[in-house]
Amino acid sequence: MLTWYASGAILIGGVLVLMALGTPVAVAFLAVNVFGAYYFMGGMAGIDQLVSNMSVSVTNFSLVPVPLFLIMGELLFQTGLAIRVFDALDKCMGGIRGRLSYLTVGGGTLFATLSGSSMANTAMLGTTLMPDMLKRGYKPHMIMGPILATGGLAMIIPPSSLAVLLGSLARIDVGALLIAGMIPGLVLAALFLLTIRIQIAIDPDAAPGYQYERAPLKEIVWVLVRDVLPMGLVVFSVVGLILLGWATPTEAAAFGALSVLLLAIVYRKLTWDAVFKSLKGTLSVTVMMMAIIIGSTTFSQLLAFSGASSGMIGWATGFEINAFAMLAIMFLVLVVLGMFMDQLSIMMLTLPIFMPLVAHYAFDPVWFGVIMLLALELSLATPPFGLLLYVMVGVSPKGTTIGQVARAALPYILCTLLLVILLTIFPQIALWLPGLARA
Repeated sequence: MLTWYASGAILIGGVLVLMALGTPVAVAFLAVNVFGAYYFMGGMAGIDQLVSNMSVSVTNFSLVPVPLFLIMGELLFQTGLAIRVFDALDKCMGGIRGRLSYLTVGGGTLFATLSGSSMANTAMLGTTLMPDMLKRGYKPHMIMGPILATGGLAMIIPPSSLAVLLGSLARIDVGALLIAGMIPGLVLAALFLLTIRIQIAIDPDAAPGYQYERAPLKEIVWVLVRDVLPMGLVVFSVVGLILLGWATPTEAAAFGALSVLLLAIVYRKLTWDAVFKSLKGTLSVTVMMMAIIIGSTTFSQLLAFSGASSGMIGWATGFEINAFAMLAIMFLVLVVLGMFMDQLSIMMLTLPIFMPLVAHYAFDPVWFGVIMLLALELSLATPPFGLLLYVMVGVSPKGTTIGQVARAALPYILCTLLLVILLTIFPQIALWLPGLARA
C-alpha cells in the first residue's frame, strides 16, 4: 500500500503534468480518474464504480441554476438590454472628469447582478466602453483597470454561476452563499470608485475632462424608468426571492431567466437570432462545466479512498498555527494556482483538502465560500494565465500586452485584498444577509 504522500503525488501530480502538456482539463481529470480507480479501487470493479459516480455527480439538482443563470446573462447580452442600461446611466453623469471610468464600475456592477458571468461582463464592458474611452483620450490604465476589476464582480455578486458550483461541490448552502456575496460585492465596487477618484486626483490628465451637457431632469427620469427600473425585476427574481425565502436558488434562477425573456419581449428585442446565440453560448459553457464536474467529484473520492486527503489534512493540521494563518495559507494557494489554472480546476483540486480544514478550524462555511470566491476572482487577473487578462487583451487595441493589462489591474487587486481583510475582521459583512434570510 502506498503512503498518503505517494498517492497524492500520483493523483495530483498526474493531473498537473497532463494539464502542463496541454491536455484539456476534463480529459486530464478523466485520465487520472480511470488510472486511479483501476489502481486504488480494485481493477475493473473500480472502473464500474467510477462510471456510477460520474452519473451521480451530474444529476445533482443543485446544479440546475447554472445553465439558467448562463442563459439569463446570454439573453441580456444578445438582446441588447444591457446596453440600454449603460446608455441610461450615461445620461445621468454629465461631463464629470473620469465619467466613463465611473460608468464602467456603476454599469458593470449592475450588469454583474444580472449576468452571473465574469467573462461576459468583461467582454461587454470592453467592447461597449473602450472605443469611446480611447477616443476621449483616457490613459490605458484608466480604461483597462476598471473594466477588468468590475468584470470580476460577477463572480461574487449574485447570481454567480461559480458560487452555485462552489456550493454544490463543497456542500455549502447555495442560497446562503449566493446572497452572502451581495454586500461584499457592493463594498468592493465602492472601493473601485474610490480608487478611480484617487488616480484622477494624482494624475488629472489620465481621464481628461470634456464638454458633455447633462440631459434635462425630465429625460433622465424617463430613461431611468424605461431602461433601468425594469431590470430591478431581474434582480428581485434572483436575489429578492431567495432573501425573502419564497424560492430556492433553482426556482429563483428560473424566475430570473423568465423575467429577462419577458423584458426582451416587452422591448421587442427578442429575435430568433438572439435566442439561437444565447442557447448556443449556454450549451457550450454548460457542457464544459459538467464535464469538469464529472472529473472533480470522482477525483475527490479517489483522494479520499487512497488516503491522500486524510494524510494531507493530518499533515496540515499538525502544525501549531492559528486559524487565520491557515486561512492566509489557503488564500495564497488559491491565488498562486490561479496564475496557472482556471477556477473550476482550482476548486476541484483544493476543495477536498480545504473543506475538512474549514471544519477543523470552525470557520463558517458560507463566510469561507465568500473568501474563496474573492480569491478566485483575484486569480482571474493574475498573470500569466488569468482568464480576464486574455479577455481584456482580446478587446483592447492591437499591441496591448498581458503586462500592461496586469499593471492596470494592480490597484484594484489591492482593493480585493483590503476587502478580504475587512471580511476577516468583520465576518458579518458577508453573513448578515444570510442570517436575515434565515430569521
